[in-house]
Parts: sequence; structure tokens; C-alpha cells
Amino acid sequence: MNFQIWYLLGVALVFFMQCGFAMLEVGFIRAKNAANIIMKNLMDLAFGAISFMLLGYCLLAAQDYLFGFIGIPNLGIFTDFSNFNHSDFIFNLVFCATAATIVSGAMAERTKFTAYCIYSVVISAVIYPIEAGWVWNEKGWLAQMGFLDFAGSSAIHMAGGICALVGAAFVGPRIGKYGKDGKVNAIPGHNITISALGVFILWLGWYGFNGAAAGNIEELGSIFVTTTIAACSASVAAMLFSAMKTGKPDVSMTLNGALAGLVGITAGCAYVDALGALLIGLTAGILVIVAIEFIDTRLRIDDPVGAIAVHGVCGLWGTIAVGLFAIEGGLFYANDFSEGNCVNLLIVQILGALAIAAWTFITIGITFFLLKKFNGLRASGSRNEEIIGLDATELGTNSYADFVSVKSEFVLPVINAEKQNKYDKIFKVVILTRKSRLENLSDALNKIGIFSMTVTEVFGCRMKAIKNDDFYRGVMVNAALLPRIKIEIIICRIPLDFVIDTVKKVLYTGITGDGKIFVNRAENVIKVRTGEEGYSALQEIRNTAEE
Repeated sequence: MNFQIWYLLGVALVFFMQCGFAMLEVGFIRAKNAANIIMKNLMDLAFGAISFMLLGYCLLAAQDYLFGFIGIPNLGIFTDFSNFNHSDFIFNLVFCATAATIVSGAMAERTKFTAYCIYSVVISAVIYPIEAGWVWNEKGWLAQMGFLDFAGSSAIHMAGGICALVGAAFVGPRIGKYGKDGKVNAIPGHNITISALGVFILWLGWYGFNGAAAGNIEELGSIFVTTTIAACSASVAAMLFSAMKTGKPDVSMTLNGALAGLVGITAGCAYVDALGALLIGLTAGILVIVAIEFIDTRLRIDDPVGAIAVHGVCGLWGTIAVGLFAIEGGLFYANDFSEGNCVNLLIVQILGALAIAAWTFITIGITFFLLKKFNGLRASGSRNEEIIGLDATELGTNSYADFVSVKSEFVLPVINAEKQNKYDKIFKVVILTRKSRLENLSDALNKIGIFSMTVTEVFGCRMKAIKNDDFYRGVMVNAALLPRIKIEIIICRIPLDFVIDTVKKVLYTGITGDGKIFVNRAENVIKVRTGEEGYSALQEIRNTAEE
């Protein structure tokens, strides 16, 4: 087998993980922010690639290395492209993109788009390349000490998780996540199916993530085996542990469990055996649930996708686990217990993890502090913007065409105009129902002479009762907010009962959720342009656009 070809195929698999991250995050957040998170996953790759090309790669992989700490930039990609190591550059680039994209999930649904682009550049250009150089540049000080992180449990995942932790703390929780009484509220994602697809894509990509740097077919096969064992055992552990805690297996926690096992095995995939991989995965599957709940309920840091626990906590665990389970040098596999030889690797692993954590925490902390002060981190200029969703307020778009809010001026055209009668009764009728019923309802109202209405997308218009033993990511779910449309019409001199009967005939299916009709008596209607009141103010439909 030509391993240079496999090396580049592995790069392609790691690149495809960007799709997995995007799908995972989209499913774990609300529909109103889906396009925003997709855009952020795209742009952290794009901005990150450019900044890594200009500076980051030189800091990581330079042959001229200053005090084992930082590479000296030489811009060889521009000055000597024909002799440049293209394969090594693209290999390191896709790993850098992974470190940057981890942050987006933890800060989802409330982070300003410009801030996201800026800190992605900083992570890709400076923070990640310097600490990764310590690990993988042969002149890096951790590499010189014998620190082992084969594919990046600490250099990529733990570093990304720490960036996510600091960022989520700086930006604050989503509106409604924590009540004034200290209660933690569950905010369920809108599409667990998409999240599951993301996890399977990430799992597939992980074979390239862990295996791309394999030196021969035997090592590659071993990496595939340990990676699979760890992911599967972590999935089982997370599923069983979540069921023990809440009485039912939690799908989202189980998906996080699979990723936790993959993160945990990343450092030691080439250094441990099947038993080590099994124990690493089992521990990661339990650890991720404990960490998610601790971060959510104790630290009160809002992480919609569990990125801090999956990448930060389990990345740390995977790094330390190498010192325990490595076939050569691991504490549990040591043959020589004299003079502390059995713990040498473990000490190096702990020291290396602490050094990377400290560097990342300090540098990203400075970055977020400056961003918050001079640019702003929070997307919403007002509570309304966040409540409406970042798709509409930041991007002016929507991921789902049938979720788009439609709004029109509501007036009732009445055929056969009559003289003003001060005793005319005016009613405002408000209808809440499923979005799928809008077209049929609009047609029916047109047939009885109602051609204009206000149509608004609303959330939480109907509270769906949930048994008090239902949980989402370890937090009890009290109610589910269901998407609906609100239709408002004004009627005058059209029989109210006739309108209500028409609406009921269109909406009725006999299934829960058909909708509700609210009727309010309106004292008067005043047309601002002409000063007309009552029935007369509801005329001249074709001219309302001019007002």
C-alpha cells in the first residue's frame, strides 16, 4: 500500500469531519439558529485556513525553532512553493480547523458572527500552532521530554475544549437557560436525527483523524481497532449510565458518549492494546455525562452541545490515560518498578496536559476579554434579537423555508359598502394552528370575503405536557415549545359564527394540536391617513400599501 496516498485520504476524511461537526451542532440547537451555526462552521475553516497559511503553519512546523517553544516564520509556501511540503501543510491544516470548530458548539445561539470569525483566526494563527508545535515538532519541548499524543487528545481536543469553556463563560448563557430562582432549564435541540448523522460522519472521519499518520499497515490496523473499541464501549457506558440516572437512555448523551470515547482514544490509539482501549472508552462514556451535568448545573456554563465535556474533559482524560495504559511505559503495563520508572510517562503526560491547558486558557482568555471589550461577544443587541434567532437577525435568512415568517397588513375588504353605522360590531379573530394548515385556511377565508390577514410564526404558543420523569441532557424537561403560526383577522358585518365555523371545518382533524381560536371585541378601528373610523376604516384594501 502506498502510504502517501493513504495519508492524503486521511486528510480528506478529517476535512469531512467539518460536515459532522456542523450537523451535530445544528441538531443540538434550535431551528432558528441553524443557518448561523452552519455559516460559522464554514467560515472557521475558511478564515482558519488563510491565517494558518500566513502564520500558523510556520509557528508549528518550522525547522528553525526558538527554545523549543515557537517556530520562526519563513513563509516557504510563498517563497519556494515547488519544494514546499504540500502534504504536511494540508495535513496540519485540517487538524487546525478541527481545533477551531470545537468552540462554535459551546457558544452557539448567542455569539456575534464577527467575534466568531476573529477568534477563529486567533486560534488558527497563534494559539493552536504554538502548543501543537510543542507536541509534534521534533524540536518542541514536550516532544523532547517524551510526551505522547499521537493524534491530538490534548493538542487539539483539550485545547479546543478549553477555548470553548472560556468562550461560553465570557458570552454567558442563552436567554431562559437559568431561572432567577436558580433553576436549570432544558433547551432541547430541534433535530436529534441530524445530530446522529453528524456523529456517524465524525466517527467515520476519526479513522482518518487517528490513522492518517500511521507508518505501516500493521499500525494502521491496530489504530482502527482501538478507535472502534473505545467509541463502542463509551457509547454503551453512556447509554447505560444515562438510563441508570433518569430511568431512560438519553439519546443525546449517548451520542456525546460515542464522541467522548473517540476523543479519549485519540492520544493513545497507537500506543494501547484492546484492553486499554476498552477501559479508556468505558471511563470516557461515564465521565462525559458527569462533566456535562457538572458544567451545566454547578458551574452554570451553558454549553448546548456538550463540547467542553466531550473535548476538554475527555481530551484531558485521554492524555493522562496514555501514561496508564501505554503498552510501553504505561503505569499498568510497567515491568520495571524501580526508581520510579513506572510513573515517568504518567508524570510527563500530566505535565504536558497542564502546560497546554495553561497556555490555551491564558491566551484565549485574553482574546475573549479584548473581543468583549472592543467588538462585543454577544450577538443580540436586544433580547428580541436572540429570541427571534440569529438566522434572521444576523444573516437575514432561514435554514427551513417553511419556517419563514410571513407578515401582511390585516384589513377586511367588504363587498357592498354601506353607510357608516356606529353600532357596527368589530371583532379581532386570532387563530393558532399548525403551519401546514395555512394554505387551506387562507383559501377558505378568501372564499368568504376575507383576503388580508396577519400571519406570524410563533414559538411556544402551545405547551405540550411532558411527564415529570423526562430528561434532556440530564435536566428535567418541564414543557416543550412547539412551533405554530398565528393568524389575525379583523371582521365587521360578516357574521362571526360563520367565520368561526369556516375556520373549524378547515382545521379539524380530531388530533391533538388542531389549534385554537380566540375572539376579541374591538371597540373601534381608526385609519390614520383619513381619520375614518369603524367599518369605513376597513375599506380601500388596494390602497393600504400606500399608507
